[in-house]
Amino acid sequence: MTIDLSKVTVSSTPFALIDEYSAIPQEQEILFSMHTVFRVGEIKQSASNSRLWEVQLTLTDDNDPQLAALTKRIQAELFGPTGWHRLGHLKLKMGYFNQAEELYNELLKDASSDSDRAHIYHQLGRLQSGKGQYTEAVSSYKEALEIDRKTLPEDHSSLANTYNNIGLVYANMGDHSKALQFYEKTIKIKEKTLSPDDPDLALSYDSIASVYDDMRDYTKALEFHDKVLKIREKALPPNHPHLATSYNNIGVACFDKGDYLKALEFYEKALKIKEKALPPNHPHLATSYNNIGLAYNNMGDYSKAIESYDKALQIREQALPPNHLDLAYSYNSIGVAHSDKGDYSKALSFLEKALDIRQQCLPSTHPAIKRVIYNIDYVKKKM
Repeated sequence: MTIDLSKVTVSSTPFALIDEYSAIPQEQEILFSMHTVFRVGEIKQSASNSRLWEVQLTLTDDNDPQLAALTKRIQAELFGPTGWHRLGHLKLKMGYFNQAEELYNELLKDASSDSDRAHIYHQLGRLQSGKGQYTEAVSSYKEALEIDRKTLPEDHSSLANTYNNIGLVYANMGDHSKALQFYEKTIKIKEKTLSPDDPDLALSYDSIASVYDDMRDYTKALEFHDKVLKIREKALPPNHPHLATSYNNIGVACFDKGDYLKALEFYEKALKIKEKALPPNHPHLATSYNNIGLAYNNMGDYSKAIESYDKALQIREQALPPNHLDLAYSYNSIGVAHSDKGDYSKALSFLEKALDIRQQCLPSTHPAIKRVIYNIDYVKKKM
């Protein structure tokens, strides 16, 4: 632990050495005040004990520019008319849904204005959605919507947000037609009030594209994925992760539509950005390599498919525990490619590895186990 004495004052960051008062003096304990914040530096394995890791912590002060910027950002995100509302929002962001719900229900009893009641119902909808209580979430959002419609102009951003959230709940419930209905209400307001290149508009187009993907209407999905991409290409730097997401989404839609060459083109664009933005063994890179392998495999180029699958496997073997299901997915993909290539001995080796992991992690009746057993039986018949 490193402490820069120039940043420490009794008033800002009080601390005390308490080893002489400790029951275990050799621990050399230091007691810090509750609001103390450290910057995490180097993390390395202890040279004297391989079971221990050493973490370099540098004490910050109240004037740390990055800490100040982060604090300001958090304060801006925790909106609400009072401290109690902001506390509820913080509980919600932290995932403490039951505590947040209890607090908002109390606030609802004392709410004195329509705007307060609409805000509370909206927050209740958010937390109920987070808990998977979708019917209750729709009900709460519609209570907020009913109030806001009476008090706000029809193109107000709060109405757009509520329409969007209702659409998201219906999408999670699998009710695609209602999801689209509310997403389109959101789009109508945003297209009227935002510039055509606003990234917030791209988020709404992306939501609609996702619904069409789920409906397997890939032509409509691509229409909206293209709208998202056009906005992001104008608004974002060329190596921004959101661009990689757009390229990947278009690739998936093209793949599902059966246009494997077009899918490959967009998968490779996504990979190019990820290779610049991510460390070399990041699982998202493995996903891109696997997608490229799938495209090659469906195009009948099994050697290139195996090459890409191998890259995905190498990353997953480094980044994931040995019985992770993504490893099983890689083994199965490589096994299928070798089978398609006619190399049944190698295919069987990889398929058996996939089966071993899936049998450890999944119930015996799971479809993924049945699929790999089917693949193994097919290969054995061909040998």
